[in-house]
Amino acid sequence: MDGTIVFAPLIPWPVLWGVAGFAAFCLGISIWRGLSGWALRTLALAVLLLALAEPSLQQEERENLSNIVLVVVDRTESQTVSTRPEQITKAVGQLVDKIGGLDNFKTKIIEVTNDITKRDDGTNLITALNRAASEVATNRLAGAVLITDGQVHDADIPVDFPAPVHVFLTGEAADWDRRLVIKNAPAFAILDEDIILTLRIEDQGQVPAYVQGSARIAIAIDDGIPQEFNVETNIDLELPLTLPHGGINVLRFNVIPVEGELTERNNSAVVSINGVRDRLRVLLVSGEPYAGERTWRNLLKSDSAVDLVHFTILRPPEKQDGVPVRELSLIAFPTRELFLEKVDEFDLIIFDRYSKRGLLPNNYLASVVDYTKRGGAVLIASGPAFAGVNSIYRTALSAMLPAQPTARVYEKGFLPKITDLGNRHPVTENLEQFSPSFGSDKDTPWGRWFRHIDAEPKSGSVVMTGVDDRPLLLLDRVGEGRIAMMLSDQAWLWSRGFEGGGPQLELLRRLAHWMMKEPELEEERLTATAVGQNVTIVRRSLSEENKSVTLETPEGQEIQLNLEAVSPGRWQGSFTGAQNGLYRLSDGLLSTVFALGPSAPKEFENTIASFEKLKPLTAATKGIGLALHKVPAPKMRLVQAGRVAGGRDWIGLVPRNAYITTDITSQPLLPVWFLLMLCGVLMVGAWRLESR
Repeated sequence: MDGTIVFAPLIPWPVLWGVAGFAAFCLGISIWRGLSGWALRTLALAVLLLALAEPSLQQEERENLSNIVLVVVDRTESQTVSTRPEQITKAVGQLVDKIGGLDNFKTKIIEVTNDITKRDDGTNLITALNRAASEVATNRLAGAVLITDGQVHDADIPVDFPAPVHVFLTGEAADWDRRLVIKNAPAFAILDEDIILTLRIEDQGQVPAYVQGSARIAIAIDDGIPQEFNVETNIDLELPLTLPHGGINVLRFNVIPVEGELTERNNSAVVSINGVRDRLRVLLVSGEPYAGERTWRNLLKSDSAVDLVHFTILRPPEKQDGVPVRELSLIAFPTRELFLEKVDEFDLIIFDRYSKRGLLPNNYLASVVDYTKRGGAVLIASGPAFAGVNSIYRTALSAMLPAQPTARVYEKGFLPKITDLGNRHPVTENLEQFSPSFGSDKDTPWGRWFRHIDAEPKSGSVVMTGVDDRPLLLLDRVGEGRIAMMLSDQAWLWSRGFEGGGPQLELLRRLAHWMMKEPELEEERLTATAVGQNVTIVRRSLSEENKSVTLETPEGQEIQLNLEAVSPGRWQGSFTGAQNGLYRLSDGLLSTVFALGPSAPKEFENTIASFEKLKPLTAATKGIGLALHKVPAPKMRLVQAGRVAGGRDWIGLVPRNAYITTDITSQPLLPVWFLLMLCGVLMVGAWRLESR
């Protein structure tokens, strides 16, 4: 209960004050004139004014409200290392017990975790404090305690808190850590050109003397075997690098962990660099003029990124008409220079209807075989000569050709077909979708061809067939290089639109990219594509066997994932990552890596506990910061608002004494009739005194 005197005047306050002023004026005149009854008249006027003001005694019934202490607990990933989880649990338990032991005090606990729906949100402790404070009446807030390592990422947000804010710092005095920082990495690079990556290995905290100054780092590209190097710490390191292939190159960096580090989560980094070819250098050797020769040239010249060297043999050596050779050619055919000295400068060599005619000695063709084994690419477009005595199969090229001619040539219309293996091979899968007639009412996906050179496959993969399901397109690997063999010279009919045409351009593009070892055209491939925290896993294989994959999380946990067949040779699955970091994926033979968020999240950029970011907040609110490894059980005191609320081993809370009013009663101090009677008595007394 709480009582107060309130006034409810019968007339407006300005009128009441006017009456009081007039009474004071009359009192002054009475005193000046020396009237004997002025004192009683004054009392009578005062009683009259009091009656007009109608004083009442108002009583409130109040319900006291508890004082609220906000305890904001940092449960982000950086708080999972070392002894910090145990420190947090112990500190929260002690706070709840001690605050609960205070009269009319309560605790509100707010736990802050990482938001995995965002790419790299960090620790938003101040945002959580402001949000929690806005949900509680200001006059009930007695204080706040932040249990954290101090590495918050929203410390610059303004805080208007009406009570002390204290910080309990987790961690140990001897904590130290090492992290890898990629300071500069290009998004793309030209193949065969050096690029420079800048990285840095930083030591933080109380680094032991035996590990200071040097570290060991492992570097790998894609799923290759890592190579280890000794490097200096705390300096910028420039790493020269040449990308091994086109497309996405995944570079993996990992600092070999040392015993005693707080965490290994910031020891790794993944950089994806898109390798692009500045120019595709192609050597096209046409054995004789024919209708498809111009088509090959137009296809290759239509791409500005292709540097084409094209030689056509216009006159076979066996034709003896007496015309000097120097008068039949514009320039001399530089065979030695092209096939011996500069053969490695070409990315792709195409033999189009070439036959053995003595122009290229056998040792030159043997050089092409060596070029292929070293990583080169050769495309054979066979004509009728491949089945005859002048076949290039009867040269040194036979050592790498995937098929042997049978001397039979089919001269009739046939429809090229993709084999079951071809439906699984990236060069020919879904090829019909790129045909000009795709989506029309046409029964066949493309037009017919009219010549097919028969051959027996020796090696490689038959991805297309022709007459009587005999091999038409074969793909094979030779050493480090690759070879493709087309057993027909009529692919140009697709470019001319015969019977609706066909996807010759797309087929040639895929062949070139497969022979250039572009990753997206690899037959055996395991990929993971992340959108936010959702990951799509795709495994491609020429095998029909479905394999599960093993996923290794940043914490080292292994998860088995089953994939479902979505098309021939392609299996797919999905995964939702619970945390940011570097993941590894393997099916036993193939492996890859991917990162959710940055491979080293913001949470682990600085792992050493520190007061620095929160000092302005504690100073502004008269709070204090205490390290739990020094003061494991801080004491608690009640202090007045505006006073210093913390010391070496204690924190202070401000009692707010907040309440709500549940009922109000009001009654007059004196009855009006009594006041009027008292006024009358005083007036009569004044008259009697003056009459004498």
